[in-house]
Amino acid sequence: MTHSAHAEPTNFVAAFSDPAAAARYADGPPRFVPGFEALHRMTGILLAEHAPADARVLVLGAGGGLELRALAEAHPGWTFVGVDPAREMLRQAERTLGSLMDRVTLVEGYIDDAPDGPFDAATCLLTLHFLDPAAREDTVRAIHRRLKPGAPFVAAHGSFPQDDSRSRWIARYEAYAVASGVDGEQAAKARSAVQAHLHTLAPETDAVVLRAGGFRDVELFFAAFTWRGWIGRA
Repeated sequence: MTHSAHAEPTNFVAAFSDPAAAARYADGPPRFVPGFEALHRMTGILLAEHAPADARVLVLGAGGGLELRALAEAHPGWTFVGVDPAREMLRQAERTLGSLMDRVTLVEGYIDDAPDGPFDAATCLLTLHFLDPAAREDTVRAIHRRLKPGAPFVAAHGSFPQDDSRSRWIARYEAYAVASGVDGEQAAKARSAVQAHLHTLAPETDAVVLRAGGFRDVELFFAAFTWRGWIGRA
């Protein structure tokens, strides 16, 4: 196991290990991430630009199964390996996927627990912000190592300016959640967790991490308040 294997903050892992929280997970991301469903749709389109019709796709941070379901429904020839450290979230993924599970293998753990591949494509959505910069680069490099040459990789996570405007952006994150129906106290707790525990970087730094991890042709394709998404190729 490399440094990345233990890099996710324990408070977030503990939260995702709670069965009740895992069962409620599907309600959360659409209320906190503007364009959540569109992000999944765009991810499938971007991967399909270079991935074959029978692609084998690595999904890191797959717990809950929402992006697995979206990708599997949009691309019936694809098969998937989904990796996540939280067992309850993987159980929730099984429930979310239902009959689609016949095209999905779930692995409990981190990137170092994933098969070596080579994979035709990979995604890491709403996950890399849990890792400090060194662990993030290690993880990106480990994803790259598992991909075929030229294979596409989509990453999307919390990424916004880390200068004097940082607190203003986090306030907007909270305000969006409240406007989407999240209880004010819950939104405030989420804001505090982001402020204290997430390893958010500036978007330009995130792009540098992806390039340092081995990816080329890195392009920003998604920007919504405190969220960014990139496409790159191995």
